[in-house]
Amino acid sequence: MTDEFAVLGDCVARERRSDRPALRHPASGRAYDWRRCCTTAWKVGNYLRNEGVREEAAVGVAADPVPESVLTLLGASMLGATVQFDPPATGEQGVLKALVVPTARVDDYDYPPGTRYVAYGDEPTDPSYAYFEREVWSENPTAPPDIVRPETALLAAQEWTVSHGAVMNAAREVVEALGLDADDTVAVRGPLTHPGVVAAGIAAPLLAGGEILLPDDEVRGDCAVLGPDRTADGVAEGRTLPADRVL
Repeated sequence: MTDEFAVLGDCVARERRSDRPALRHPASGRAYDWRRCCTTAWKVGNYLRNEGVREEAAVGVAADPVPESVLTLLGASMLGATVQFDPPATGEQGVLKALVVPTARVDDYDYPPGTRYVAYGDEPTDPSYAYFEREVWSENPTAPPDIVRPETALLAAQEWTVSHGAVMNAAREVVEALGLDADDTVAVRGPLTHPGVVAAGIAAPLLAGGEILLPDDEVRGDCAVLGPDRTADGVAEGRTLPADRVL
């Protein structure tokens, strides 16, 4: 690991592709090696780019601990877009360029026509909604050409933003604090709405070349990132890190 990882998208660069595990979601039985994780993140980025997502655009993403949330974060990050996990149910024109949520909840949101609805899970019956799986599958498997700077905002909520540089600096500290390397699996046991969870649970294992685990109660990682309302009591992992200590 070197300081060349200035922005989140650097973690899924072409040279990092391999058959080592990168992302796992036991509840659905899905697992991505580094090759597939990188390629799928690029495809998501290219799809969002085709929908008009660019630097400073906002992308709303359901905070569910599923691969689609992580892959959308990675894809949007390579465009310089800002990701807002669990955005408000309604918004004004231009607030979100794209909204990526489960098909079962897509009708819970009321955004103007300027927001592109992208549903994942079951195929939506409303043809005005894009279907994540179909659109991403058909995209070009090459990294988007956009240049992203460390000072570009990566995460946002109503009252704050966090830059790529801040997330990556925090991720470096997590790698050192937990002693992470490419053989480690980091369990995400906190909400993606918390920037510390994203930095420690997503960026840090990617930075170390390890694996992100979106766990259920029966699967454990080598270490875990805990949300602000959770303690280490009863957590399967012996090494834990509270998100509030990260960002």
